[in-house]
Amino acid sequence: MYSAIVFLPLIGFLIVGLFGKALGDKASEYITTGLVIVAALLSWVAFFTVGYGETALYQVEIMRWITAGALDVSWSLRIDTLTVVMLVVVNSVSALVHVYSIGYMHHDPHRPRFFAYLSLFTFAMLSLVTSDNLLQMFFGWEGVGLASYLLIGFWYNKPSANAAAMKAFVVNRVGDFGFALGIFGVFYVFNSIDLSTVFANAPALMEGEGHGQVMSFLGYHLDARGAMTVICLLLFMGAMGKSAQFLLHTWLPDAMEGPTPVSALIHAATMVTAGVFMVARLSPLFELSHTALTVVTFFGATTAFFAATVGLVQNDIKRVIAYSTCSQLGYMFVALGVGAYSIAVFHLFTHAFFKALLFLCAGSVIHAVSDEQDMRKMGGLRKHIPITYWTMFIGTVALTGVGIPFTHIGFAGFISKDAVIEAAYAGHNAMAQYGFWLTVIAAGLTSFYSWRLTFMTFHGKPRASVDVMKHIHESPLVMTVPLFLLSIGAVLAGMVFYGSFYGDGYDAFWKGALFTGSENHVLHDMHEVPAWVKVSPFVMMVLGFLVAYQFYIRSPETPKKLAEEHSGLYQFLLNKWYFDELYNFLFVRSAMWIGRVLWKQGDGKVIDGYGPNGVAARVQNVTTWVVKLQTGYLYHYAFAMLIGVAALITWSMFTGAGTVGGAH
Repeated sequence: MYSAIVFLPLIGFLIVGLFGKALGDKASEYITTGLVIVAALLSWVAFFTVGYGETALYQVEIMRWITAGALDVSWSLRIDTLTVVMLVVVNSVSALVHVYSIGYMHHDPHRPRFFAYLSLFTFAMLSLVTSDNLLQMFFGWEGVGLASYLLIGFWYNKPSANAAAMKAFVVNRVGDFGFALGIFGVFYVFNSIDLSTVFANAPALMEGEGHGQVMSFLGYHLDARGAMTVICLLLFMGAMGKSAQFLLHTWLPDAMEGPTPVSALIHAATMVTAGVFMVARLSPLFELSHTALTVVTFFGATTAFFAATVGLVQNDIKRVIAYSTCSQLGYMFVALGVGAYSIAVFHLFTHAFFKALLFLCAGSVIHAVSDEQDMRKMGGLRKHIPITYWTMFIGTVALTGVGIPFTHIGFAGFISKDAVIEAAYAGHNAMAQYGFWLTVIAAGLTSFYSWRLTFMTFHGKPRASVDVMKHIHESPLVMTVPLFLLSIGAVLAGMVFYGSFYGDGYDAFWKGALFTGSENHVLHDMHEVPAWVKVSPFVMMVLGFLVAYQFYIRSPETPKKLAEEHSGLYQFLLNKWYFDELYNFLFVRSAMWIGRVLWKQGDGKVIDGYGPNGVAARVQNVTTWVVKLQTGYLYHYAFAMLIGVAALITWSMFTGAGTVGGAH
């Protein structure tokens, strides 16, 4: 069953990728979509039948892969509770996106290629989450990067899409370089990259702390604790790139240039959670480095706050949701950083449903208003596309965290996001309180920009042109059915699965999949946080809603006045804290300047000047004149011989070379 789950999308990719033109558009859609749906159904079966506890680890060897010296790598599937959760997330969202895309991409002439890319991405992501060693994980890691590049730049005739695809690829290479170094470090220290072997030997390494040098890095000689910290930070660098964390986040908003189903599949629910999954999977290593966990907490909290502030003023409907994704990923890393690994995976699980729902609803809106994405040109759509409105309303209340305080009754985000905030308050590392306060503030900002999006898009007076308003229509069933199914997840996922991720069943459900040290009591301590901590995200959610209602329903002119009064702050947020401009100055322009110097001075003056245009040119000039001496006329050669004989006789006369034996 597990092999089928992983390889059915690959089969769909190969069939449609190789024979898509011959099969036609419809057959290509049905083949890829059908195979992914089967994989999704099998994933749910696996989720409800997987065993719990330390012995509930299944390893399915597919083939021997690489053997070189001490490196012995097999392609194996690692099946435990963490794996099946990711299988459900990846395949469920992918199946619904495949179905949705049949309607959304109906007029695109390259549908077979699009569906082949979707299936390729799904296979790569499944390879990542089922990996039993770090090299296999890296294969899936790079595979989803490739598929992301292909899907973001799917409309390759659009310059902005090509630029966004290249930006995503390049920025992720920065993170992936760190990830690769981390893998090298693991192999150097443990002489293996097999996860079970590494996890088994990590505690013994730390027990030998202080007994000498374990690894050298950048000239520093590191003991066991220092080596573990460096390895974890390098691995986290990869997670920062893939999960768009602060400083390596700039690619994610631009990735919205791809088709909307791509945004839902890759940049909301699956690929961007790869970094969260990786840190959770490697919890036996991260748990041994408090410094690394502190850094994870800092970047997660900073990302949650930063992205939420930028989302306040964005006008592109997809970019608002993209920054929301970036912010929610920050929440997940805060939970990881304070040691609440299961809470991070819980938020990953619930977030997949409501964020995919929001992106697909945005696609339905764009589909209805003739491909317009600027919310300032929408408004009043509630009565025209009611299904899209109500499903997006469900996604919004799930994201903002609507529920009943002090209970486990509420939409998906209420339960999982509030759990992250409580875990941050209960955390004990140096950045835990920083993480708590920034996530609480981000909860209020999230509520504001989410309701701002809803009010600007669906309420108020229509701001679209008369021609656009005439053609507004609800999406077909093939697009709305996935919205209904994701809405169910957005409503129920938190309440139904709370116990498995956070409640009394935690020890049984996660044992053997996630690791917490003997000093890590955050899951117990978070139950005992003060009442004001538990209610704080709810209060922030209500405040955000009230401010958005005041700004965009009761007094729509207020936002414009505030933007004019605080133009500096408004431009700062609108331009995303000027990170693109900063990186352009520091890296792009400097790289182009270096390239220009090497081209003009190095290549032009030095290499060409002394090479082709210097020595080589002089040799060519000499040979040109020498060649002219070879005329082919006999009298020319005879004349040259006479000159030579005369020169020889003259030389002999003046040097005395003709005197025999040198006698006088």
